[in-house]
Amino acid sequence: MCETCGCGDNSELTIHDRKQTHSHDHDHLHGLDHEHSHTHSHGPESILFAHSHNHEHSPGKVISLNLDILSDNNRLAGINRRSFEERKILCLNLVSSPGSGKTSILEKTIKALIPTNKIYVIEGDQQTLLDADRIEKSGAPAIQINTGSGCHLDARMVDSAFKKLDVENNSILFIENVGNLVCPAMFDLGEFKRVVVISVTEGEDKPLKYPYMFQSSDLCIINKSDLLPYVDFSTEKAMEYARSLNPELEFILMSARTGEGMDDWYAWLKNQSGTGVE
Repeated sequence: MCETCGCGDNSELTIHDRKQTHSHDHDHLHGLDHEHSHTHSHGPESILFAHSHNHEHSPGKVISLNLDILSDNNRLAGINRRSFEERKILCLNLVSSPGSGKTSILEKTIKALIPTNKIYVIEGDQQTLLDADRIEKSGAPAIQINTGSGCHLDARMVDSAFKKLDVENNSILFIENVGNLVCPAMFDLGEFKRVVVISVTEGEDKPLKYPYMFQSSDLCIINKSDLLPYVDFSTEKAMEYARSLNPELEFILMSARTGEGMDDWYAWLKNQSGTGVE
C-alpha cells in the first residue's frame, strides 16, 4: 500500500524487458525501512522485500510517523536528473487522465522526429503491453512498466526502466505516466519538463479540480481540438483557470488526429535549451 496516496497492493511492479520474449522482472520498489519483512510468492520463487512505514504507539493514542516517501523519491529523482543532464537526454514526463490522447500524440511525434532524433519511451500502465506495442510500431524503442493496482510511476521505477532501455546520449526520452491527474503530480521522476495533456471532451474545469498537476507542469496540451464544434468546452476558460494556478504555464491547442498544433509542439521541443533536438 502506498502511504502517500493510498494506492496499490504491496506496490507490486513489473517491468517488461522486451528484448527477452519469455522473461520479465519483478521489482518491489519501496526502498524504505520497516520493523518487519515478509515474503510474497510468485510461482516457484518468493521475493523478500520491505515495507515503508513506521509507527509509534503510546498509551491512549497512536501517532503515525510515516517515513517521508516523497523525500526518498526526490533524492532518487535528483540522481536521475543529473544522469539525464550529463548525457544530454531530454526527458519529458507526459501526464494526463485516461483517454486524453498521450499515446496518439507520441505516435505522431515519433514518426515526425525519428528521422533526425534518437527517441525512447518509458510506458506506464496498470496492465497490458498495448501502448508499448503502439510506440514500437511508430519506430521508437519502448519499455513497459505495469504498476498493477498502483496509480503512478516513481523515480526508482524510471531508473530501473531507463537502465533496461539502454538510452543513448543526445536523445529524447518520453515518459508516458499512468493515466491519473492526482498521484503522478506528487512524484518527481527526474524529468526536464512536465507536460500535462487534457482534451476538450473532459471539461474546462479540469485545472480547478486537479490543481497540483497544473501547478507542477510546464506545458499544457489541449488535445482533440477537432471536436470543439461538437462539445461544450471553452478553451479560454480552461487556460484562464490553469493560469490562475500557474501563471507561467504554456499552452498548445492540438489535434493529434488532424495534425493541428503538432508543428507548435515540435517547435516547443526544439526550443528546450541544450537538448540537441533537431
